[in-house]
Amino acid sequence: MVTTPDESVAPHVIVLFGATGDLARRKLLPGLLRLHEAGLLTSAQIIGTSLDDLDNDAFLKLARQACEEFGKGEITDARWAPFESMLSYIPTTQGAKALKTVVEQKRKALAASSGVKIDGVRLLHYFSVPPKAALVVIKELQEAGLVTKARIIMEKPFGTDLKSAKALNAAVHEVFDEEQIFRIDHFLGKEAAQNILAFRFANGLFEPIWNRNFIDHIQIDVPETLGLEGRTAFYESTGAYRDMVVTHLMQILAFVAMEPPTSLAPGPISDEKNKVFRSIQPLDPTNNVVRGQYTGYRGKEEVADDSDTETFIALKVIIDNWRWSGVPFFLRTGKKMAEGARIISIAFKEPPLTMFPAGSNAGTAGPDHLTFDLADQSKLSLSFYGKRPGTGMKLEKLSMQFATEDTTSASGVLEAYERLIFDAMRGDHTLFTTADGIETLWEISQPLLDNPPPVRLYAPGSWGPNAIHQLIAPHTWRLPFERAWREKGTTKVTR
Repeated sequence: MVTTPDESVAPHVIVLFGATGDLARRKLLPGLLRLHEAGLLTSAQIIGTSLDDLDNDAFLKLARQACEEFGKGEITDARWAPFESMLSYIPTTQGAKALKTVVEQKRKALAASSGVKIDGVRLLHYFSVPPKAALVVIKELQEAGLVTKARIIMEKPFGTDLKSAKALNAAVHEVFDEEQIFRIDHFLGKEAAQNILAFRFANGLFEPIWNRNFIDHIQIDVPETLGLEGRTAFYESTGAYRDMVVTHLMQILAFVAMEPPTSLAPGPISDEKNKVFRSIQPLDPTNNVVRGQYTGYRGKEEVADDSDTETFIALKVIIDNWRWSGVPFFLRTGKKMAEGARIISIAFKEPPLTMFPAGSNAGTAGPDHLTFDLADQSKLSLSFYGKRPGTGMKLEKLSMQFATEDTTSASGVLEAYERLIFDAMRGDHTLFTTADGIETLWEISQPLLDNPPPVRLYAPGSWGPNAIHQLIAPHTWRLPFERAWREKGTTKVTR
């Protein structure tokens, strides 16, 4: 699903709310520059707005610094000039009327330069703001009359429980129709996440065995090495489950577990994802959840000495449908862990091994695994037993591997935010979440939210509390494991 420059979109005025914030600096401004240079953002104007009282020149300087620090390659004057001409800024404090004036000026200019009617220039509003501020922005857009021909991109979290999610959706729907709303999850914008669909549904080798008869269990593991310095106020009201599981890991789970859609159009894919969510049993906080908190989190900044906020969570998810009955899904994520990774690991059931003689190593290295690495340059590997060359029957674990960077089209890979912004401009909901899906996830989460187990302390640099091993028994966590990805340009096969 690599995007090519011939996928043109209508002229756009993009209003970036929170344009001076961390997300805008790290991802959105460099991403918009990349889209422009890829030929996918040729007829557009980008208006930054935030509470910071900057003039236009100050914002242009900030935007260039952001692209220099977080973008790719050297930002020369010649490279920067075409993109800079697309940028402008207006402080939010100037109000809805001033914003409307600037937007209409840009729309008229784009219409004239593109040779289209002004109604042919679309609006895209990106809410790079805290959730509480999103409703304020929506009210401002309504007052400014910037709703028609507009789409909005909303950042997580989409509520903090079922009640708040329903209230948020209801408030947004008072102004915007569902088809205008794009709830972003950058995990689904990754090339590797999309490759799950291609891998499953385009290959007759794998789809027939993608079920309870052949798969033993599945792990979705997203450990992070970073801590929460500077983000503790946000995390105290959120925690790892709300921050990562509902909005990221469950979405990936749906891609892995969904039934074949009738087409790869947004509607059929959303339908199948929502069927997965509706098939998930309500979470069992007593037996199927481990919450953790890294040592040293408490007592700093806005964190109380007795804080029960989880910085780590592992859970067992049960999907009660025909395809996945009896196949547990294990999810894990946390901060300040031993390694940063984004892995989907599918363990296949082992065949009878009684025919192999003692000492053959049959079964000693665990089951065969299909592993997806959700890095921007996606990778996947399939491990299996093979005979070691020589006399006798000695087996060893081998793997076949694929990496996007090895292909001739690797340069065309868009990063997650770039892909999703472009899809929103095209009106493509395929990789975005829906109101129904979000509300269903909060509904199955309610037992955990109502009765969370106490957090267990874990050491920074570890893999979480020891209780995670009881959670997954008799299986073991796929991470940590010896996994040496083949280096680019080599043909070496690794274990």
